[in-house]
This record gives sequence, C-alpha cells and structure tokens, in this order.
Amino acid sequence: MLNITLDPDSAIVTLEPHGTLSEEDFRRVGAAVDPFVELHGGLRGMIIHVQSFPGWDSFSAMISHLSFVQQHHRKIKRIAVASDGNLGNLAEAIGSHLVAAEIRPFGFDQLDEARRWILAG
Repeated sequence: MLNITLDPDSAIVTLEPHGTLSEEDFRRVGAAVDPFVELHGGLRGMIIHVQSFPGWDSFSAMISHLSFVQQHHRKIKRIAVASDGNLGNLAEAIGSHLVAAEIRPFGFDQLDEARRWILAG
C-alpha cells in the first residue's frame, strides 16, 4: 500500500509506503501526479516519508519504479527523503548521478523541515 497525497497549492506530492511496493502503486502515483504535471509543467517537490525502504513485491514492480523515475525526474525540482534508515543518504548519493532533481535526506520525524526545504527551493 502506498499513500499518495498531492497538495496542489504547494505542488508537493508526499508518498508514504506501507509494505512492499507494487506495480499498481506506481500506476497510482502516475495517475495522481501526471494531470497536475501536464497542467503546471512539473512539481515543486516530492517527499518520500517512510521508516525504511520496504522493497518491491516483484521484479516487475521494481521495473515500474525505475520507469516512473525515468519518466518523471526532470519534472520534479526537489526530492526529500524523510526516513530513519540509510535510504535518504543512499538516495542522495545514487540519485545525484541519475536524476535531475535535487535530493536531500531528512529524519523520519523531520517531515515539516523536508516540506520547508522544498518550498525554499
């Protein structure tokens, strides 16, 4: 299950995974953000809020995740990863070479700080 919250006023989408990620999760994210991106040209930011990375339920889910990233990374200005694990640091280190968005890690309890950082960009 993946909770998806798009705040149209701030142009920030928040993703909160609860359990392993599925292909359907990434279809739902696309369905939630694509109309907004089409209308406004992009998102100010994305917040990934999760204690630790839950993994994927299948190889096809992983491919769907990578495909979503490839199709959307130029349309998102900043990505905040609010997590207690090493996910944020890993995303920042790897993502800086693979995606156009600026990525920054935050602690799981720093959701407000993550949002402020995105809004400041």
